[in-house]
Amino acid sequence: MDSVTVLALRAKTGDQNALDEFIAATVSDVLGVCRYLGKPSDPEDLAQETYTRALGSIHRYRGDGSARAWLLSIARRVCADATRREIRNRRLDRRLMTDLATTDHHDETWFEIDELLSVLDQERRTAFVLTQLVGLSYKDAAQTVGCPIGTIRSRVARARQQLLNYEALGLADEA
Repeated sequence: MDSVTVLALRAKTGDQNALDEFIAATVSDVLGVCRYLGKPSDPEDLAQETYTRALGSIHRYRGDGSARAWLLSIARRVCADATRREIRNRRLDRRLMTDLATTDHHDETWFEIDELLSVLDQERRTAFVLTQLVGLSYKDAAQTVGCPIGTIRSRVARARQQLLNYEALGLADEA
């Protein structure tokens, strides 16, 4: 049994030092896989997701095979999921751009909506637009963005509250 597998089995029992050593021993391999299989701009994010998934399921690791191979298979799946998510997002962007191009948005209402949405951060704006303007279900929006459905719900709720507060302040300034 190799040393990385021994570290993984010790980490599985709750040994924090073994966990730290396991991560230190495998991080360069995980980053390499994420760099070459994922987008070159975000290997650190993909590596972090790899370790999040691995540590969340380390209790099921039996040690039948190499822990390095087990971890790198998780990294490969993380990269594949990220690639699929990127493709879905590009398709959605193209669909949204096509829909926007075929609709006349040059009326006063469109500019008001655009101004209101500009106060939202990107995550809230995306969740709000996908669910409230495009009409996706929360489930479909969550799959599109690549996050849990509860995250979409909370982003939409916070966006609504932020928009209401912004509108209230805007009306107060005009009065």
